[in-house]
Amino acid sequence: MIKYETALFGPAGASDAFGSSGKKGTAEVIKWVASFGLDAYEYQAGNGLHASDASLSAVGGIAKELGVAMSLHTPYFISLSGVEPEKRLKSIDYIEQSIRAAVLLGADTIVIHSGSAAKISREEALSLAADTLRKTLEKLGQPPVRLGLETMGKKNQLGTLEEVIELCRIDPVFCPVVDFGHLNARECGGVFPDAAAYRRVFDMIGDALGAEYALYLHCHFSHIEYTSSGEKRHLTFDGDTGGFGPDFAPLAEVIARDGLCPRIICESAGTQDADALTMKKQYLSAK
Repeated sequence: MIKYETALFGPAGASDAFGSSGKKGTAEVIKWVASFGLDAYEYQAGNGLHASDASLSAVGGIAKELGVAMSLHTPYFISLSGVEPEKRLKSIDYIEQSIRAAVLLGADTIVIHSGSAAKISREEALSLAADTLRKTLEKLGQPPVRLGLETMGKKNQLGTLEEVIELCRIDPVFCPVVDFGHLNARECGGVFPDAAAYRRVFDMIGDALGAEYALYLHCHFSHIEYTSSGEKRHLTFDGDTGGFGPDFAPLAEVIARDGLCPRIICESAGTQDADALTMKKQYLSAK
């Protein structure tokens, strides 16, 4: 776990503005991110890992030079709670590939979706996910990066905060990745009305897993539209005319007031760099 004395902010992937700039490639994205004063970046491998080792190493070198903390989002097709054993075993291979890529990138954390509970009970899904994670460690030993388990936004997905904490109890290498937009969406809003509600998330994690897990929490934040089933789509800060939220200001208050040092990755729909910068400015104003 890389430790910092301040909160870090950055985007997940490249924004629409970067795409319109004429620049190309993740190395240029890292330079773009740093030029805005952002200090974190989450490499997106949701559709699989396709970059060469040389490319990943080059990106990692630039990130280190510019002081941009790296993480990696693993492929979406990882299925920790799949009922078919071969799919779960294949997921371990994808996790292994993601760890290798993360090392080349200089990333300290990979982010893994917690799994589905659509066709089975939540208890069975949790048991299968736990079994996959134990088998991952049996095969790989102790990984050189943190394996982050993400809270999810749809009600039929595994990934409440309580479920993620339970999975993280398996081994210290597992850490929660709290997506505040997901937690808000899966309950159809109203989850984070004030600073105290945000503080409870950090307290739950600290009480269950230890103070460092709360102090250096890896987070995702965006405004997310939801239906009765939970998450529908990611929005932008300026485009959230429906007031779906959640509001970042109370979270900025908590982390500034209590000296917390989370890494907050913005997943806005196309404006993730601008919205990450907005959050960083709110945080600095609250200090």
